Amino acid sequence: MISVAPASLRGLVPALVTPFITDDPSRIDERALARLVSRAQHRGAAAVVICGSTGEAPALSATEHARAIACAVEAAQGGMPVIAGVGAPCTEAAVALSIAAERCGATMLLASAPPYSKPGQAGLRAHVRAVASATGLAVMLYDVPSRAGVAFADDTIARLRDDGAIHAIKDASGELARPPRLARLCGADLPQFSGDDATALAHLAMGGVGCVSVTANVVPALCAALQHAFAEQDMALAATLRDALAPLDAALFLEPNPVPVKAALGLLKLCDSTPRLPLTRATDQTLVRLARVLGDLTPVEETRARAFCKDRPPRLAA
Repeated sequence: MISVAPASLRGLVPALVTPFITDDPSRIDERALARLVSRAQHRGAAAVVICGSTGEAPALSATEHARAIACAVEAAQGGMPVIAGVGAPCTEAAVALSIAAERCGATMLLASAPPYSKPGQAGLRAHVRAVASATGLAVMLYDVPSRAGVAFADDTIARLRDDGAIHAIKDASGELARPPRLARLCGADLPQFSGDDATALAHLAMGGVGCVSVTANVVPALCAALQHAFAEQDMALAATLRDALAPLDAALFLEPNPVPVKAALGLLKLCDSTPRLPLTRATDQTLVRLARVLGDLTPVEETRARAFCKDRPPRLAA
């Protein structure tokens, strides 16, 4: 039994970082993670992704992975879905993460290709089917060739959809012609999310329903406003927000993700900026550029956040 209706999921889905304790990156900062979840929820997010690539999932132990999900579920207080990344180098490990995520209260899984091994399309189908059959949770397929080293073919996605193994897709292929093509193959009711902030608006115009966003760690209210403007067919506002966000979108990929986004959150005093090795802290050049961009965007973000909270008063996380 699927515990969330994926067809109704749309809009902004921040892919959250995993904060670590200041001066001790061997420990997750659960308080900071809970604050980030609550902040996203109260600034317009439709759901959050935990333990994805932005969340440094490869650097987390299975115990930490489960604890991060449980922490996010607790912070969300049932107010929005928590989507658990279950990327792993082999199918057995991905299945184990999926079972643990369900036990911790996750409402959906984010399943990607196993990195490094570069399976063929038959192997990719078998991998996703194994993950899907391991729990009663819906599965969002994550196609990210730049990290996995292999891409899901359109036909593979259609076959997984026909099998009932996937219920949504996060497409980080960067191919903007793909949404209408997948809609023809998989049905228009397959929710397609962009995995690229820089082209989030263009992806919506091509048939997408939302964005799984790195930028929304930093400015969730502005990212949510872009999604809302498009849904309301206010193209002028959507374009204005796209252009305002573009410098931050670019700055957050000056170095490998999530190094810059953690640096930005550090500048905002929302969590420590330290990633786990082999990732290292952002360079001074990146910090200077981020500080300049945040100086322009932060006041606008706070104005948007206040307007959102006025319409829907927040429930503060315990």
